[in-house]
Amino acid sequence: MKAKRNKKQVPSFRKLLKTSKVKLENKLKNKQFKQQSTLKKYRKEQRKLRQAVKDAVSKKPIPLEDPKEKRPGKRIEREEEEEEEALPLDMMDEDDLQLMKDLGQRASFLTRDLSSSEPVHARKRKHEHVIDKYEKIPRTLQTAPEKELIHLLPIKDKSGIIPQTREKPVIDSNQDEEDQEEMEPEEEIIEEPIKELTLEEHLIERKKKLQEKKMRIAALASAILSDPESNIKKLKELRSMLMEQDPDVAVTVRKLVIVSLMELFKDITPSYKIRPLTEAEKSTKIRKETQKLREFEEGLVSQYKFYLENLEQIVKDWKQRKLKKSNVVSLKAYKGLAEVAVRSLCELLVALPHFNFHNNIIVLIVPLMNDMSKLISEMCCEAVKKLFKQDKLGQASLGVIKVISGFVKGRNYEVRPEMLKTFLCLRIKEVEVKKDTEDINKQKKFMTFKEKRKTLSRMQRKWKKAEEKLERELREAEASESTEKKLKLHTETLNIVFVTYFRILKKAQRSPLLPAVLEGLAKFAHLINVEFFDDLLVVLHSLIESGDLSYQESLHCVQTAFHVLSGQGDVLNIDPMKFYTHLYKTLFKLHAGATNEGVEIVLQCLDVMLTKRRKQVSQQRALAFIKRLCTLALHVLPNSSIGILATNRILMHTFPKTDLLLDNESQGSGVFLPELDEPEYCNAQNTALWELHVLRRHYHPIVQRFAAHLIAGAPSEGSEALKPELSRRSAAELFEAYSMAAMTFNPPVESSNSKRKDKVLQGDSFLSEEISQLIKRHCSEVATQSPLDFTKYLETSLR
Repeated sequence: MKAKRNKKQVPSFRKLLKTSKVKLENKLKNKQFKQQSTLKKYRKEQRKLRQAVKDAVSKKPIPLEDPKEKRPGKRIEREEEEEEEALPLDMMDEDDLQLMKDLGQRASFLTRDLSSSEPVHARKRKHEHVIDKYEKIPRTLQTAPEKELIHLLPIKDKSGIIPQTREKPVIDSNQDEEDQEEMEPEEEIIEEPIKELTLEEHLIERKKKLQEKKMRIAALASAILSDPESNIKKLKELRSMLMEQDPDVAVTVRKLVIVSLMELFKDITPSYKIRPLTEAEKSTKIRKETQKLREFEEGLVSQYKFYLENLEQIVKDWKQRKLKKSNVVSLKAYKGLAEVAVRSLCELLVALPHFNFHNNIIVLIVPLMNDMSKLISEMCCEAVKKLFKQDKLGQASLGVIKVISGFVKGRNYEVRPEMLKTFLCLRIKEVEVKKDTEDINKQKKFMTFKEKRKTLSRMQRKWKKAEEKLERELREAEASESTEKKLKLHTETLNIVFVTYFRILKKAQRSPLLPAVLEGLAKFAHLINVEFFDDLLVVLHSLIESGDLSYQESLHCVQTAFHVLSGQGDVLNIDPMKFYTHLYKTLFKLHAGATNEGVEIVLQCLDVMLTKRRKQVSQQRALAFIKRLCTLALHVLPNSSIGILATNRILMHTFPKTDLLLDNESQGSGVFLPELDEPEYCNAQNTALWELHVLRRHYHPIVQRFAAHLIAGAPSEGSEALKPELSRRSAAELFEAYSMAAMTFNPPVESSNSKRKDKVLQGDSFLSEEISQLIKRHCSEVATQSPLDFTKYLETSLR
């Protein structure tokens, strides 16, 4: 039979050499460790023995008779006390006397008579071997220390080499200790007086300290940035500087550390959420690189958590006006620290929406949006708006919306309107509709093996397999979220937004939040479910009719109603005539003063009401609005006039028959009634747009251009046609482009470059002849002195 082949591989020479080296190293380490441990043990025993001898020497027995009677006074006093305490023998019982005698015989070694050889203890003790063990230990007496020799260089003689030695000087350790003890109190007593610094010296010293701290912060931060995985422990060292105790630089250093840590976390944080490891993952063996990465992630998450807790504590201390025991930071400085902490939280909210503890930051930021401090409130609102604008998926936005909705409800709708205005920045353009859910984002199906075999050749199958593998890898690398998930998140977010809006419409109609609610409804109205349309329109109309709303709020109501009807509301047979009437009636409330800002909302409303609903608008209604808008353009600011005339141009293109307003002849019976509030029955076909001729002589060149263009019939070609930069812009864009908010003429007035210098008119040359004669006559009259009795005229006026 053949011998069984040994399957075990023989280790190579290199491997054996490697293992033998490791073994030798381990043996050497073990040997060294044993030597160190035995040496430590020996030293410990020697220390204990020395201490025991020292204690035995220090405890000297008190002699029975003092041969040197140094203090006779004290001895006499002691004897008197003993005599007082001692009882006379005749007053003691016989049993007591016997007991005293027995105790005298059994006295200690020092009080016993040494001449008697009788043993004190007649009986044998138990555990005698224990005593024998201690007895066998040799006694060590205090002797003079052995003199140590120092070996010097030897001398060579004829006889040979003569060794040279010298005694080592012995230093008495006890004496040194005593000397040190004597010196210590002297050192404590002699203290340098604290030098009082002047203000200038104090500032220089503070600047020096601050520079040192800045350099320390910069060194730590640069070390962490250069190699985050290796230097993650330095984050803790940097974070510990948040507790700076030097009152001169405490506030500044803490602010610098807060900002530095915030920037560090933004730079070194990975683009994924770090989850805690399971027990199975912890127990498995992994490579050194993986272990290093895990340690880095754990350290980063823990330090990030502690940093957020520190920021939260700073904000809480400021809100509670709470001083710390250390009293390093004053109450006034807490506000500045809190502002820096809140700014850092806002930056982290926007920069790290994917990372751990993002929901905790949201919970901290949302209440601060309603803070009494305007600066902190605006800071938080801007951060939330920024987050909404850049959040493509909608996960972070949903978290913020949930917290805001709960906060508004908990405060009984008594919050700042800016909180709800942040909803306008949500990136929601479409939501999930029930009937379309099955068709959304169908997954691409790969061919099965049987299908490939039937339809493809062997080479084609090979290529197809490689192509599918590549597609799968690209999909994983891209990690793009499906449209289905995105729509679900947007739908849930919008549901919470509408619930908040409807609660305010129902319960808090006189709340200052109403304008923000109406503005939000106007933006997202096309996404509202059709079931709510009737109820919503009834509520909006009742709000307008109540008269409690401002003009701008009522415009928002009109805008919301038409946004609702322009989306899914097209299928409903609803005629919103009451909203047309309300807008037509209130157009003249706009003027060049405070309500000029409302023109923008009016332009948006007109676009939705007339242009987008052109099929549902009658010619009479269109004529009435064009006429009233031209009248309105006479008494508003230039940018408003441009926007209104641009709207009229669009309406004239949308409704071609409205060009009859450019003729003087009347159409049909009746007279135009400008004071009537019903656009259908004011007979606008019987009037003309005479306002355009007035606007043609307007001081603003763009208004002049638009007026001339409309008088010519708003042609798209020819000399009276508008330039592309004017014709391609919408009315709202032109309103913004020519805004006079900066209190400057827009466009700027061209300077005249006339070379001829005209004669400058001075003084009386500006006045007419009649006025100058009248002034001269009054000046030439002699002023008569008459008493000024004001009380007489006052009495007559009171009567």
